[in-house]
Amino acid sequence: MWSAGYRIFGACDTLSRFLYLREYLLKTYISQGCPSLVKINQQGASGLEGNLGMLITAVAPDFVCGEMPVDHRTVQPFGLLHGGASISLAESLGSYASHMLTMGEEGARIAGVEVSGSHLKAVRSGRVTAVCRPVSLGRSLHVWRILIRDDQGDLNCAANLTVKISRKRES
Repeated sequence: MWSAGYRIFGACDTLSRFLYLREYLLKTYISQGCPSLVKINQQGASGLEGNLGMLITAVAPDFVCGEMPVDHRTVQPFGLLHGGASISLAESLGSYASHMLTMGEEGARIAGVEVSGSHLKAVRSGRVTAVCRPVSLGRSLHVWRILIRDDQGDLNCAANLTVKISRKRES
C-alpha cells in the first residue's frame, strides 16, 4: 500500500516540476519575443549545423524541434546514420534552447559539458526529426532530453545534454 502512495507522490512531484518549468519557459519566451526561424537557421548555416544540413523547424516555450537529412554528409561508411551526427543534432538543439533562455542576460555564456545518447534503431535514408525538452533548468546548469525519430516516427536516438551557464562576475 505504501508503495502505491509513493508512486502517486512521485507522479505529482514530476507534474509540479513540469508545470514550473513550463511557466518559467513561457515567461522567458514572452519576454524575449518569438525568434525568427529564418534568422536562427542563418546563424548556423556556416557551421556544423549548415554542413550537416540541420534546420531548426519550431521553437516554443517548452520545446525546440529540428531536423537533419540522412545523406552522404551524415552516414557512416556502412550507409547508416552516423551516431555522431545524431549526437550533433541533439547538442545543437539543446545548446540553442539554453541560448534562447539566456539571451536577455548580458555576459551569459553557454557550453555543453556532457552529452550522451542511446542509438536504438538504424536509419538508412530520409530525414530524422528531433524534439528537445527541458528536464531541469537551474541558474548554472540546464539539462535537456532530446528524442530523435525517423520518417516513420520510430525512435532512433534518445539523448541527454547538460549545458553550463557561465556569467560574468560583477566587480
